[in-house]
Amino acid sequence: MDFSESYSDSVGSVSAAARSGSLAGVRTLIRAGLSLDVRDNRGWTCLHEGAAKGHKGCVREILRAAVASSTLDFPLFVNAQTHEGETPVFLAARFGHVSVVKLLLKGDADIDLQTNDLSCPLYAAVDGGHTEVVKLLLLQGAQVNRSHTASWWTCLHLAVYKGHGEIVDLLSAKADLESQDDHRITPLFLAAQYGQLTCLKKLIAAGAEVSVHVSDGATPLHIAAQEGHEDVVAELLASGADPNKSCRNVLQWAQLPIHAAAQFGHSGVLKRLIPVTDRCIDRGPEHVSPVYLTVMSDQRGALQLLLTEGYSPDAQDSEELLELKCPLSLAVDLAVSEPERGLETVRILLSAGATAHREIWAHVLKSEGAELLQLFLDFRTFSRPSSVSESPGSESPGPGSESPGPGSESPGPGSARALTELEVEDLVKECGSQVQNSSMWMPLLLKAGLDPHALLLDQICSEAPGASLNLLLQHLNWSCLSLGRRLILDQRRTSRTWEPLPMFDSIPSLFHLCRLLIRDVLGSASVTKASVLDQLPVPLLFHHFLQFKDVQ
Repeated sequence: MDFSESYSDSVGSVSAAARSGSLAGVRTLIRAGLSLDVRDNRGWTCLHEGAAKGHKGCVREILRAAVASSTLDFPLFVNAQTHEGETPVFLAARFGHVSVVKLLLKGDADIDLQTNDLSCPLYAAVDGGHTEVVKLLLLQGAQVNRSHTASWWTCLHLAVYKGHGEIVDLLSAKADLESQDDHRITPLFLAAQYGQLTCLKKLIAAGAEVSVHVSDGATPLHIAAQEGHEDVVAELLASGADPNKSCRNVLQWAQLPIHAAAQFGHSGVLKRLIPVTDRCIDRGPEHVSPVYLTVMSDQRGALQLLLTEGYSPDAQDSEELLELKCPLSLAVDLAVSEPERGLETVRILLSAGATAHREIWAHVLKSEGAELLQLFLDFRTFSRPSSVSESPGSESPGPGSESPGPGSESPGPGSARALTELEVEDLVKECGSQVQNSSMWMPLLLKAGLDPHALLLDQICSEAPGASLNLLLQHLNWSCLSLGRRLILDQRRTSRTWEPLPMFDSIPSLFHLCRLLIRDVLGSASVTKASVLDQLPVPLLFHHFLQFKDVQ
């Protein structure tokens, strides 16, 4: 049976008259002796009908007749509950009929009788924002701290959720400000969660605690930061909320409000929290930088803001807490699986100076396309090592990094920076492990200025595809290879796993030896720059030759 919709054939005559507000009809039917206690399919009587519609005259007439009736139990009639447990005073309170509520209370209506879903007249009045009804019920002693509904909300919880500031004022004078629902959520926490600034201010003024913890460990400042309520965050901070108070018993690391703002990309909130948050979370052990959260949730605006404000693009090693060594490793993973998302994040981190370690190079060199590696090379340059080559054009023992030579350029603010020796060392080691993909990465690395001697590894000599090996050898003096390398190449030639170019059977040309010498003096990275070559007393026609652009 439907308890919410009234079936016309079940409604009594007095009820129909009371619903329509016909006082004359109600009087006539009562004098005719018709019953007041006829219930419809919802369990409603005529008193429910009059109360719900706010027909004060009809309600008064029905109450008088009920008092005079010898067949009705007046207290039971006044407090009769529908199939949903609703009394006449509950319905009058729900719809804001203050005069009818007053009349029913004078008729001994139970002010606190609960419905099936644990609501009551005061809770219903608060729900509807009926301030005058709330005033009346509080004046008549309605209970304010009782829990309602399956969530254990009090009337104050509901008033805050609905944003009824004046009612919050009324309830705060009598209610328990720290009352908790089934998740230990207080009214002030609700105000922070739903951005009810006016209610929040009233609760704070009344003395509510601003740094309570709910069952999942969050504080009002956490939830306001998560939901992006900047004005609420500002009010909480001004009222003493601690931005360095972490969630308890939720994660293995201290999650602060700034983490929530970063994860959901609320830049306005971040601007409020950055100046007041302890910066130990940026690089400190057993902490997690909010930079990680922005990368995880693809919040690039928030990431850019954190980096601009001085947060490290490398953060701290979080392998134990997040199974991530640095934010860049996560961004690179995303760039491989979801290029549209990850590449831009990689760009932001690289432009901020993020460091590349071997794990990152592994993902970059494994990438099927060259876009990711090229992005790294757009933001990183190679510089000359402090050690000097053994002899011009011969194999070099250096790791492949180069320091600026004569006429080279130092990267300015915001431009590409030089890879550190450790970064280059990790890159070269990984090149030795990614030989089969060398047709993708070798041309790019050589073009970007990596010293080709650094790539003359045993793994590359013995395993690289023929085209890659030939490309590398064309950047070297192939006649001056070490005995060990020559033996490897001879074995490959014999086993037909490598087809050398005919030129490798001859001594390199004088032109080639000269450019090797110039490259050795300037550095491999320097000869890639037109601005460096323009300073040399060399015809423009030779610039491409000096940059090895004739090598296929």
